Amino acid sequence: MSGQENIPDTLRTLAGVTWRLLVLVAGFALIVYVFNGIFPVVFALFFAMLVTAWTSPVMNLYNKLLPKVLSMILALLTITALVVVILATVINSAIHEGPKLVDSITTGFADIETWLKTGPLQLSDSQFSNLLDELQSWGTGVLKGFAGDAFGALGSIGTLIIAGSVFIFGVIFFLMSPGKIWGWLVSWIPIQLSEHVDVSGKIAWESIAGYTRGIVVIALMDGLLVYIGLLILQVPLAPALAAVVFLGAFIPVIGAPVATFFAAIVALAENGPVTAALVVLLTIVVGSFDGDVMQPLVMGKAVNLHPLAIVVVIAAGSIALGIVGALIAVPIAGAIYGVARYVTGRDPDHPYSPTPRFDSSS
Repeated sequence: MSGQENIPDTLRTLAGVTWRLLVLVAGFALIVYVFNGIFPVVFALFFAMLVTAWTSPVMNLYNKLLPKVLSMILALLTITALVVVILATVINSAIHEGPKLVDSITTGFADIETWLKTGPLQLSDSQFSNLLDELQSWGTGVLKGFAGDAFGALGSIGTLIIAGSVFIFGVIFFLMSPGKIWGWLVSWIPIQLSEHVDVSGKIAWESIAGYTRGIVVIALMDGLLVYIGLLILQVPLAPALAAVVFLGAFIPVIGAPVATFFAAIVALAENGPVTAALVVLLTIVVGSFDGDVMQPLVMGKAVNLHPLAIVVVIAAGSIALGIVGALIAVPIAGAIYGVARYVTGRDPDHPYSPTPRFDSSS
């Protein structure tokens, strides 16, 4: 009797699962190692895809009347002009209302300090100082991570130039011949898998493109709704606060509510606690409208993730790549989820029919 016959089936099954998991972990570690080595190139190509998602609908409109190259140039100029207008509006608000906004926020925090010391908590000066030091230490660490991780990975000036060149050429070729590039990549896949890889890639692209276009519309709507609400409540500095909310909304679920927190601080300093409470209520209303109406309407099935999953992937992205990771985590997770639904046969719009490993007729 051989030694293998004495091994229990359960132990044999566990051993098989274990070595397969080890292979997966080793493969994942290898992918991470390679990814870290070529991060600037991957980073540039991914953002080229995002710009392509914004630009391609505009290019298609121009292409109905104009040649393809001219349509691409005009579409890029149009998107660039829109970005410049939005940034100019935000910067103008920051220049004209920034100092007053900082003063109001400082006053609001002073009011909170007074309440913490004289209210129900009755914090002493030393307790408040310790709390403030801990918050400052935590905030400094977060800001350093946001600013440093992703941009530090880009490295030297030479690396930035290379990444910029890859980005520019990526945008041009993604816009001019996306089908040819993807078709060439799929042609290297074994024939029995090529159809599924093709569908998976298209699902991932639809998810990323839908999210990228939709988040801009949602951010504009969030900023507009908060602006109107602040005007009704007569909260000062409404344009600057709405601009902060617009920028924050690019981080789903948590971005806009956190940004609106500053509006509540300003309302507390300028109009009192009742108005501040109404601003908090405004945050809840806008967040509900965003999640229940705008996201399903604008994004559809582009990112069909649970809010908790969104928060988790944003946190993971922030830890890995700082603010850039927080911005790109959701579209990547949405693309992975869409592909996973297709591969597991759970997507009714893309039914998965596995190709047999062997041809039974042979």
